Amino acid sequence: MWDRRFTLYFAARTVSLFGDAMMPVAAALAVGALYGISGVGIVLGTWTGTFVLLVLFGGVFADRFGARRMMVGADLVRVLTQGVLAAAFFAGRPPFWLLVAMAALAGAAVAMFLPGANGMVPLVAAEPQRANATLKVADALAHLLGPALAGLLIALTGAGAVYAIDAGTFLLSALCLALIRLAPAAADTDTGTGTEGAITAASPVRSLRRDLRQGWHEFRSRTWMWAVILIWVAYGVLLFGPLVPLSSALIGARLGPDAYGLAVSFLGAGTVLGGLLALRLRPARPLAAGAVAMALHTVLPLCVALDSGLPVLLAGHVLGGGALAFWSVMWATSVQTHTPPAVLNRVSAYELAGSVSGIALGQILAGPATALASPGRLLLVSAGTCLAGCAALLAIPAIRSLRRAGAAPGVPG
Repeated sequence: MWDRRFTLYFAARTVSLFGDAMMPVAAALAVGALYGISGVGIVLGTWTGTFVLLVLFGGVFADRFGARRMMVGADLVRVLTQGVLAAAFFAGRPPFWLLVAMAALAGAAVAMFLPGANGMVPLVAAEPQRANATLKVADALAHLLGPALAGLLIALTGAGAVYAIDAGTFLLSALCLALIRLAPAAADTDTGTGTEGAITAASPVRSLRRDLRQGWHEFRSRTWMWAVILIWVAYGVLLFGPLVPLSSALIGARLGPDAYGLAVSFLGAGTVLGGLLALRLRPARPLAAGAVAMALHTVLPLCVALDSGLPVLLAGHVLGGGALAFWSVMWATSVQTHTPPAVLNRVSAYELAGSVSGIALGQILAGPATALASPGRLLLVSAGTCLAGCAALLAIPAIRSLRRAGAAPGVPG
């Protein structure tokens, strides 16, 4: 697996993930200190909302022009957005409109980046599950070290240094991606000259509507895929969306900002363990196994809601991170191995748009919701939602029975 292509891709993703891992802490602490919970929710919700609005087009463009080209361009845009924010924080108090504008532009860049990031994995690695698990471990290590560094930098130098480092990580990511040389067959797929409905030289002006319709057809023809996304929309609104604004406020007020950075770092430690577990286990029914693991994620919002002591809080973040990481590997591998390569970027865009749309709404509503109930009570709702979602995943036959690509019937799961 560790040939030049995957090594460069791994380096690109790792360095940018490290910078990204610092951003939730920077936004929660730096923006929260200036504009409160509602400010954090609006900034994060703007980023996520812009992503949701544009990610379908990102999938089409990745199939048309090549995933790698779109990813490099998106990285360079994020060098600009994070550099502007770094300068603004170094200069003093950034105006709220600038935070929102840069969040929107960064969200648009990510919408162009992520569909191709999923589609690139089969092009640079012969074993997608091992590649996804390895990338998830790198993601976890980034979330282990990044939040702690972000909290330390904000305490010592301010948020400007965090955003400046983030801009540098995107520059290195763009360089590594630009150096990848794909095999001829893979290059054809990456540049949209392959078969099975990809863009060809004879059809350069094929309508955007047709591309979107083809991606939608592939997406909705897979019951297991759209059923999971419907559940993830509910997760986004009630679990993932409010988690950062509410937990950062509760933990920060009770134990201090350093404790919140430490908790997010332990979330990264759990993600490392979940990724390593996914490297070793190859369940015959990956989504069923992932749903069972996701039940452990319930303890994360629960321990925050119940004002647990620091040891229990950190343990809850480890379990929550491990559960989500294991599910993520099972999900990504299932999408990559059960979708035709020529439409993988577009299908990935649809599943990303659906799964993230709820998060945007949940982030925006987190602040106003505190007028109706305390943050602790809202997080109890999040914990109940997590358990109910796991039960729904296991109750739907198309999800429960989906087999690993290449697994023969009768292989124990």
